[in-house]
Amino acid sequence: MKKNVLGRGLESLIPKNETKAPVGEIDLAFIYANVNQPRTRFEQEPLDELVASVREKGVIQPIVLTKTDEGYLIIAGERRFRAAGLAGLKKIPAIVRNVDSEAERLELALIENVQRQDLGAYELAAAYKNLMEQHGYTQEEVAKVIGKSRSAVANTLRLLNLPPKALEAMKEDLITEGHARALLGLEDDKKIISALKKVIEGALSVRETERLVAKLKKEPTQKAEQQPEADVFLMGLKDELEEFFKTRITLKTAKNGGTIEIKYSSEDELDRIIKRIRGEE
Repeated sequence: MKKNVLGRGLESLIPKNETKAPVGEIDLAFIYANVNQPRTRFEQEPLDELVASVREKGVIQPIVLTKTDEGYLIIAGERRFRAAGLAGLKKIPAIVRNVDSEAERLELALIENVQRQDLGAYELAAAYKNLMEQHGYTQEEVAKVIGKSRSAVANTLRLLNLPPKALEAMKEDLITEGHARALLGLEDDKKIISALKKVIEGALSVRETERLVAKLKKEPTQKAEQQPEADVFLMGLKDELEEFFKTRITLKTAKNGGTIEIKYSSEDELDRIIKRIRGEE
């Protein structure tokens, strides 16, 4: 099903020649939102502005729907749908597309949101991951769909390597994508959480956060100061492994050995790591 939409993006939703696309007025009561909508938050102020615009000029751009047994499922335009309801409209202009499967509906919804830049950094990373893990996209294919480089997609996916508290802060817009990227420079989760607290409480800019991270990276932890020479060696080895695999590595020592944990954010990244181990990359 993936290949039906791959590389076409918004053209899969709205044809280039929109004059040929049948636009009708659909009763709002028969329309419902996609529960798999990748966009999880709708900021109140922009929504209020859209409501005011709809009251004055109506809905200019039709939303995109598909017919289901329950009514009409939104593929593109949930914010316009919400604004229309809040503005007191009973109907909304819509293009009804024939989408055969639930998988394709989800793919189109993800692509539409990504290409319209309606997603925050966390939602964007989660959308990429969803496309890859649920529908078998590679990083190259995601990049092709949304018109970005593979490295840009990979860098966005790396944000998911942050600890849960940092991801939640990004999701709630307490920090920006720039802040999140700076925090990734700290490889210790405790340091990341500590820095995150300072960023939020001090309302630090991205540049100030980068300086904070650089300072924290130079400061040895209390545990590191007390570490014997063997542990210092392991820290250096950890740095070498992370440089080699281009991802976060955790070394855990035990009485009779230890473990090496290699973190990855997607199956595509796992494939890259395996190829690196095999010497194929």
